Amino acid sequence: MNDIALTVRQTARPHGFPTTGDFAFVESPLPEPAPGSALVENLYWSVDPYHREMMDDVPGGFTLGTPLEGRTLGRVVASRTPGLREGEIVFHRRGWRTHSVVTPEESRTLPRFDGVPLTAHLSVLGGTGLTAYVGLTRIARLREGDDLFVSAAAGGVGTATGRFARLLGAGRLVGSAGSAAKARYLTREVGYDAVFDHHAGPAAELLAEVAPDGFDVFVDNVGGEQLAAAVGALREFGRIVRVGTISQYNTPDAPPPRFDHADIVEKSIRMEGFLVSNHRDVQEELEAFAVPHLQSGRLALDETVVDGFEHIVDAFLGMLRGENLGKIIVRDASRTPASQTPARPGAAVPNSSAALSWHTARSQSAPRSSRSSAWS
Repeated sequence: MNDIALTVRQTARPHGFPTTGDFAFVESPLPEPAPGSALVENLYWSVDPYHREMMDDVPGGFTLGTPLEGRTLGRVVASRTPGLREGEIVFHRRGWRTHSVVTPEESRTLPRFDGVPLTAHLSVLGGTGLTAYVGLTRIARLREGDDLFVSAAAGGVGTATGRFARLLGAGRLVGSAGSAAKARYLTREVGYDAVFDHHAGPAAELLAEVAPDGFDVFVDNVGGEQLAAAVGALREFGRIVRVGTISQYNTPDAPPPRFDHADIVEKSIRMEGFLVSNHRDVQEELEAFAVPHLQSGRLALDETVVDGFEHIVDAFLGMLRGENLGKIIVRDASRTPASQTPARPGAAVPNSSAALSWHTARSQSAPRSSRSSAWS
């Protein structure tokens, strides 16, 4: 094990789009676990859109000069607590560093499901998948046959929402994405019926083309013009699930969307936002739903994998620029077993500073599922 630890720290508040100059990699000796804690060697890191919001001077945001946080999977390599055994694979949020000291209360030992790659615990079985599942089952209260519109459909939440909606019996599924190539991927691979490139014209016109008869549920990851267009296109008793506002993350002074507020009343539309952190009690239900589909191959993983912790900032900025398909994950390939890498690599995503590559990984069928406190 390397005796040097690397951490990423935010050094400045960005004005608009972040740059590599807003971050610094800092070397330090390996941290020593105190009694009641354990040292974790991290293997996979998640970079997520909410990190951009936390870079601003907001309550609960990142503190300048300190290691950033984020969802992470790692292996316990030294333990001073019976609650975390050496060799266990754990999920924790003390990420953006190669090594973390965590307590049992700050981490969760991962279940082992036969035939399911570890990366699934950061995508469809992680916060991304939980967001999609809660949005559909708790907030939208999806009914069989409901027609959906999903903005930013090619992102982690968007692809998971599309795949889950199909498995839950949704009707027509339409989305928006940032390129024609992403739109083709969503219709050919994920199960969307129609997808428009939001750069191609006014959102209301593009939405009318793919959903001329409207829809029942809008899962909104974008806000802005697309939210306004969706309000106008929703049917009576429509539901809006507010997940995020990525259209404004780098333009905080942008004017709010303008729509006819009378539509909310006259069509009895319900709009509700949520934080996935308030729905952690749904985790086991998500696993019970998704794991059998992963094992049978009915549910695939849409992931962009970036090799090397040194590329984590590039991966984050690439995600903000839309250079990923599905969930973006940074991997330490030198410490990740081949059996846990995705099964089917795909093509490179163009214009990526981190040489990002994407793949869709399908789990292989397995005869059984087991939960284990350790993974090796």
